[in-house]
Amino acid sequence: MKKLFFISVLLFAFVMANAQKTSLYNPGDDAEKEIEYALMVAKSKNKHVLIQAGGNWCKWCIEFDRFSKTDSSIKEIIGNNYVVYHLNWSKENENKKTFAKYGFPQRFGFPVFIILNAKGEKIHTQESGTLEDGKSSYNSQKVNYFLEMWTPKMLSPASYGM
Repeated sequence: MKKLFFISVLLFAFVMANAQKTSLYNPGDDAEKEIEYALMVAKSKNKHVLIQAGGNWCKWCIEFDRFSKTDSSIKEIIGNNYVVYHLNWSKENENKKTFAKYGFPQRFGFPVFIILNAKGEKIHTQESGTLEDGKSSYNSQKVNYFLEMWTPKMLSPASYGM
């Protein structure tokens, strides 16, 4: 009986872990409201909003999330400078209005990154192909450079003696 209980607990844990991995993007989100909330948080913390657009069907989208949480330097840059929102694009919800608002970034493929300042102004769109490292993950130096170049500090006139 104990073995059956133990196996059931392990199976449940496995299913829940996999369910969490595949629900990075929420097709049911009201993207505009979620982004407004992210902007409110970003403004209060002097950060930018990093929108990772894609879907649960996208292996590179899931990989970027994993990579950004396990590479300590990337995790630190994101944590110190960005509020992250995962903008869904799927057959259930293409978020056409939101993608149009940001200049149709889906033209670059997925994931695609949109950086907003705390005022909600789009300051950069980044396709992800140039950030890859081979066929299975991302290049830490390339991602680091991309993220660092769009931090609030790098865009502050004070950083340049102005």
